Amino acid sequence: MNRRMLNVLLGAALGVIAVAGYVAWTSYSQSSQTARPAPPGVPAFAKADVGGPFEVVDHGGRTVTHEDFMGQFTVYYFGFTFCPDVCPTELSVIASAVDLLGDAGAQVQPVFVTIDPERDTPDMMADYVDLFHPRMIGLTGSMEQISEMANAFRVYYQKVEDDDFQYYLMDHSSFIYVMDPNGENAALIPPGTTPDQLAAFIRSQLDARGTG
Repeated sequence: MNRRMLNVLLGAALGVIAVAGYVAWTSYSQSSQTARPAPPGVPAFAKADVGGPFEVVDHGGRTVTHEDFMGQFTVYYFGFTFCPDVCPTELSVIASAVDLLGDAGAQVQPVFVTIDPERDTPDMMADYVDLFHPRMIGLTGSMEQISEMANAFRVYYQKVEDDDFQYYLMDHSSFIYVMDPNGENAALIPPGTTPDQLAAFIRSQLDARGTG
């Protein structure tokens, strides 16, 4: 088995471990939130008490804060550009969901936040997000800035180094965060959600506000 395949297998295993370890927190968080009853045909996702002020750097090198994303629905995913499989999969789900919304997709901002700012520079993020959607924004910054934002969203992540591998990987939780125009969490989307399901949920939120 070659090194690339080992990297892929290790990345997949770390993703499973992260999700399993994160279930306890989400179960607690979701139990304290009241989700709006889902319309027929729309999957029901629980809310979570996440989000808050942050200041980071976008893929164009500009400083941005949480206020830059107010007034619209924003879909966040936290990962890293060297991620072998989980991150590309979830980012593709987000991108496809935005496209499935058609014209309404213009009211939704997809955002990829790195949890590996040591390697994920603005230039790296710019090239990476362009692979998924032309309107996707990549966010990076200093280690402290990313740590503060990840903590606000209660994102688990940790560097995993192994002398047998050329590049280190990042163990991290893998959830999609849908934030409403007020910057409050509309839903915590679990791994395995399809683009159709995500699009249906976001459309229901837009319709509920009369903007769908």
